[in-house]
Parts: sequence; structure tokens; C-alpha cells
Amino acid sequence: MLFSLQVATDVIREFAADSVKYLELRSTPREEKNTGLTKRKYIEAIIRAIQLCKSEGLDIDVRFLVAIDRRNGAKVAMETVELAEEFLLSSDGLVVGLDLSGDPTVGDGKSLLPALERARNCGLKLSLHLSEVQSQLEESELLLNLPPDRIGHGTFLHPEVGGSQSLVDKVLKNNIPLELCLTSNVKGQTVPCYSKHHFKYWYQLGHPSVICTDDKGVFCTDLSQEYQLAASTFGLSHDAMWKLSQQAIDCIFAPETVKQQLRQKWIDLQPQVFK
Repeated sequence: MLFSLQVATDVIREFAADSVKYLELRSTPREEKNTGLTKRKYIEAIIRAIQLCKSEGLDIDVRFLVAIDRRNGAKVAMETVELAEEFLLSSDGLVVGLDLSGDPTVGDGKSLLPALERARNCGLKLSLHLSEVQSQLEESELLLNLPPDRIGHGTFLHPEVGGSQSLVDKVLKNNIPLELCLTSNVKGQTVPCYSKHHFKYWYQLGHPSVICTDDKGVFCTDLSQEYQLAASTFGLSHDAMWKLSQQAIDCIFAPETVKQQLRQKWIDLQPQVFK
């Protein structure tokens, strides 16, 4: 538990040092019988880390998405949803949603639908990693029918890379934002190079997209670097990048009151950034 607390605290401090103002941490609850760590204690440790950083006065608002690892199957997924539902009600707004992730080549998305539907019905927001690899058209269709509140990666959604117009139409119809991670996709070799990243496809459509780091430790990046990569690769101006960061506020899972506070913060910060 102490390890989980320290790691989460360090991650939050690193994002705050990078001038990130709003962060949604996500992690899969773990248990270790030899140390007495339970999944419940794991979640409690991350919530405690968020509270500790807030008490330190860090200028960052942090929320938590409890993650389902698709490799662990339907039974564990439902158990995770039950835990997330409990903390949705008891964490004073810190637990806001559910994340579906894990090795996209393992597991069956269809078997996870009951857990995801329960999560949605109890008020948890859904961020689902989908279309991370090719040949997942049927699974992506099923997951998009929920529909999710955000899409993780969505690398192979559009027809130019093996997806389909039907998938794109579902995303557009439901106005589902995408979480886009340039470095993660290039280093993970699902995208050949930065210039071929699907950020360009969705940006040209004017579709809501949020630049993210994925696992910043694994991919040796931070959010500033990801913004810089997007700007330099696709020739985006300072104004365009500012607008991109500002529009990301509309895509977060925190309540409207928090969104309003962040929008005001952006208004206050803009003269300092563009002085």
C-alpha cells in the first residue's frame, strides 16, 4: 500500500511540475497476498495520494479512473466495476469513471459488455481502449454501441488504416472524444511515424481530441513534449495548440462545476502564456 501511495504521489507531483492543471489517473486495482494488499486498499491508497497532493496546495485537480485489465476476464471485470461503483459514491467525487485497457490482443471485449453496461448504468464514465490493433472491427462496433464517453487510442478506427466508415460514423454521431498518445503509439509501433499518426485524421475533421501521455514513465515523455510533437509534426500554431488544450476541458469526467473553474483558469492564464 505504501508503494502504491508513493508512486501515485510522485506521478501527481510530476504532472503538476509540468503545469498540468487537470489529471485523470487510471490504474488497475492489484492485490498481493504476501503483503496484505487488497484491491480495495489499492484504490484507497491512490485516493489518499490525491488527497495528500491537494493538501500540499499543488495547482492540479486530480481524479481517478478505476481500470479493468481485459486480460483478467469477465468475472474480475465485474468485481472491479462493483468496487468502482462503491468508491464513486464514497470518494467525494475523486473516483469518476472506469477505464478498459490491457493487451488488446488478449481477451474478448464482448464478454466484458455486462460489466461495462453496469458501470454506465451506475453513473461511472467510460473510457475504453479500442481499435488499438487491426482486425477488431466487430469488437469495436460492440463497444461503440454502449457508447463510451471517451475512446483510448482508436488507432485503427478509420477506413484508411483498416477500420471502417461505420466505426467513424458512430464516433462522430455520438461525438465521442479520442485520447491520442503520439509517443506511445510510435514507440509501441502501432503507428509507423509521427506524421502518420491518426491525430491528423481526427483534427482535420474538427473532432474532439485530447492529447495524452499514456504511461509517461514507460514512454519517457510528459504532456509538454506531446503538445510540442503535435505542433511541430502537423504545423500547428500556438493559438491552435492553446485552443486544443482548452477544448480538452469539455472532454473530462469531472462535474460541470470543475469544468467551469478550469475554463476560467484558462482565461486567466492566456495573457501570461501569450505575453
